[in-house]
Amino acid sequence: MGSTSVSTSGSVEPGEGVQPENGKGTIRVIVADTQAIFRVGLRKIFALEDDIRVVGQAESLDQTVAAIQKFSADIVIFEAALSPNPADAVSDLLRQSTSCRLVVVLQEPDQEMTLDLFRRGAHGIVSREVEPEMLVECLRKVAQGEPWLESRAVAWVMEAYRTQSVRPAGSRPKVSLTPKESLIVSCVTQGMKNKEIALRVGTTEQVVKNYLRKVYDKLGVADRLELALYCLSHRVVEGVGQAKPAQPTSPAPPAPPVPPTNGHAAPDAPETPNAAAAASGSRS
Repeated sequence: MGSTSVSTSGSVEPGEGVQPENGKGTIRVIVADTQAIFRVGLRKIFALEDDIRVVGQAESLDQTVAAIQKFSADIVIFEAALSPNPADAVSDLLRQSTSCRLVVVLQEPDQEMTLDLFRRGAHGIVSREVEPEMLVECLRKVAQGEPWLESRAVAWVMEAYRTQSVRPAGSRPKVSLTPKESLIVSCVTQGMKNKEIALRVGTTEQVVKNYLRKVYDKLGVADRLELALYCLSHRVVEGVGQAKPAQPTSPAPPAPPVPPTNGHAAPDAPETPNAAAAASGSRS
């Protein structure tokens, strides 16, 4: 089965890919890896599968970004070694395409790296030693929207959850979240990014970040994964409704001026409902 590739110079070159006859259910994959032999091996493995097609290749982080921008892919198989900071790279690549999912390949199992990648939104994490049939199954599950972790990684994530869940009640202060904080936290537990949350609740990305920092401090968590686990174990956002996109409102007409009385300035006009809403929004 043919493929398209990204050359070492960074330019994208079309190949001679052949899609299955029905064209349905095909998982389009970009293989991003430093080792040519690994990329070739994956192409041969996927060539045996009717539902998987390699549409692009890359051997550097820049080429991976170019491939994501050039080709319409469902999954990127991304070698962690392509970046000195794989977790940041995962966040950046996911921003390039909201519809593309990432399966990260680690040279060897690494607990800290696995948890960090999972926190940053990696949809699947496998080690270099993964069996071909397991990698194929991984791609199919991830394409269906399911996360994929190897057994050791599942144990690490569960241990992180248990550690979060079994802490004594007194180890964290009892706090209550404001309605807006609860709404933003609810969006986080649904897996939404800051930009998506901002659009959903009608504010800016920076405001969302500010709210999350306050929530982290209140709950004593360090990041989004700890926040989600904390909310799950303490049922923090139960009963919080789904956020709806903010509807634009027309500004209220200005109040007519009140003439001065006895040479003194007129008293301030009472605040209109729209003005109150605007003031409330500026304080959020």
